[in-house]
Amino acid sequence: MKKAKSLLNYFSKFELLLWASSVLLITVSFFFSDGSGYLTLAASLIGATSLIFCAKGNPFGQVLMIIFGLIYGFISFGFAYYGEMMTYVGMTVPMAVVALVSWLRNPYESGKAEVRINRIKTTEVILMLILTAAVTVAFYFILAAFGTANILPSTLSVTTSFIAVYLTARRSPYFALAYAANDVVLIILWVLASFSDISYISVVICFAVFLINDLYGFVNWRKMEKRQRGV
Repeated sequence: MKKAKSLLNYFSKFELLLWASSVLLITVSFFFSDGSGYLTLAASLIGATSLIFCAKGNPFGQVLMIIFGLIYGFISFGFAYYGEMMTYVGMTVPMAVVALVSWLRNPYESGKAEVRINRIKTTEVILMLILTAAVTVAFYFILAAFGTANILPSTLSVTTSFIAVYLTARRSPYFALAYAANDVVLIILWVLASFSDISYISVVICFAVFLINDLYGFVNWRKMEKRQRGV
């Protein structure tokens, strides 16, 4: 009981409302669209929960992101979205592990579940963009070879995902904006998928919810950054 109360006190009223609304919207949309792919529902709920922890700079969010990435990769494989599968299983999940280690090694204060926010330099941003371009080109040809459905948005998803996971590992507030951009791409991808199978509309709702959560995450990280820097 004490742990539950402590957890409730950990989040602000707005954050609890955001999480509860996200869970409710995802669940309702799931049962209205089809209500049979429970693995999709589980992934969506885990993903929404991971985002509220990540918005607080809590490393537990990365643990949940690893679980979400593995399940989402399996779901993507089922619809021949090989780009999504390879991106999450081959890049997002391993980078989430790296981010978890980085966040655990760089707490804001000893014993506090909040990561110390980092500000990356212009030279590193340039390096990141060069790496992103190389990864994008490489994945385009890999995805083409696998006959990936909707290859252009799938490739763009790789681009936005790489930037997001890189910035996450480097503890930059802008990781949340990169994930928001990725959410927009994924909404487009799964809208296209839902034309063939209406059950995937729940995934569309999932990433729409993720978009709202990621935007909040960016706002909160900027507040955290100012607080940590004493501004």
